[in-house]
Amino acid sequence: MESTAVKTMMMAGSVLVVPVVAFITSFLLWPGALLKAYNWYLRRRLGLVVRYSYSGSYRFCYSSRGTPGGATPSLLLLHGFSATKDMWLPIVKYLPRDQHVICIDMPGHEGTSRTGAEDYSIQGQVGRIHQFVRSVGLDKSPFHLVGTSMGGNVAGVYAARHSDQLSGVTLMCPAGLVYPTDSKFVTRLRELEKNPDENESIPLIPRTPEELNDMLRLCCHTKLNLPRQMLRGLLDNRIPNNGFYKEVFMELVGEKSRHSLQEHMHLITAPLQVIWGKQDQVLDVSGAAVLQAALPRCRLDLLDDCGHSVALERPRKAATLIMDFLSAQEVSDKKLS
Repeated sequence: MESTAVKTMMMAGSVLVVPVVAFITSFLLWPGALLKAYNWYLRRRLGLVVRYSYSGSYRFCYSSRGTPGGATPSLLLLHGFSATKDMWLPIVKYLPRDQHVICIDMPGHEGTSRTGAEDYSIQGQVGRIHQFVRSVGLDKSPFHLVGTSMGGNVAGVYAARHSDQLSGVTLMCPAGLVYPTDSKFVTRLRELEKNPDENESIPLIPRTPEELNDMLRLCCHTKLNLPRQMLRGLLDNRIPNNGFYKEVFMELVGEKSRHSLQEHMHLITAPLQVIWGKQDQVLDVSGAAVLQAALPRCRLDLLDDCGHSVALERPRKAATLIMDFLSAQEVSDKKLS
């Protein structure tokens, strides 16, 4: 009897050991795959479902939760350069559970079709996002558009061209402006332009763990103490896409896209919210004053102790600010009606 009990305990112990060993092995040998699995787990926990939509042969990949037609407008979230729809997970965590939200992979990123340079300029991305909006029926009623960095540039130009579709727009540390003060990142780009060196990497396209650490320090005001294996996983997932990232980057800094938001912001008629980290080293916070000068009725929220990665550093605050803005617009609309 005692022998049977001991064997049962040993078998149970073995069952527990197997997944633990598998986890440790995965973490050591395939950290990139484990990070993807973790994002899958987070999406599932938050109630987000990955879906696909097609416009002709072009495929859009996105995750969504909830259904349109609730108390507040649907949210469409546009991520930044070289990120994916999953960069919004920290903010989605703090959104109301019944809020309809869509996080899309921007053109060429992650699960969305990778075509050519014509789709990676700001105008090209705006065109593709407009296709997506129609393909999933978001244009049936006004929705709220949120974009950060590159996605903020796209969101701003989208709002300039399609304000009639929007209940409002939130720009987080957006690219595409003429900034009164150069950031650390822009200063480095100017140095690279003056003295091009093939061996020098673009700060946002790391090739080594050291360069990845430099990028994280550039993007985040708060120091991230990530385990070495996690850094390796991030890098493993990025390196195969570095050629694509460089192609997109060259389009973004080209004449057609570099100042797209600056050139179009005066056309934005939808209610505008601007959120910016005061310690942003990628795109200087002085850009917020540029938007406010052009659109004085915009709501401006500057975040203390926060850099460029607002979604990572201040997700709860960002989610609260966005929902407060949506609620304020609802109250304003009711007063007008």
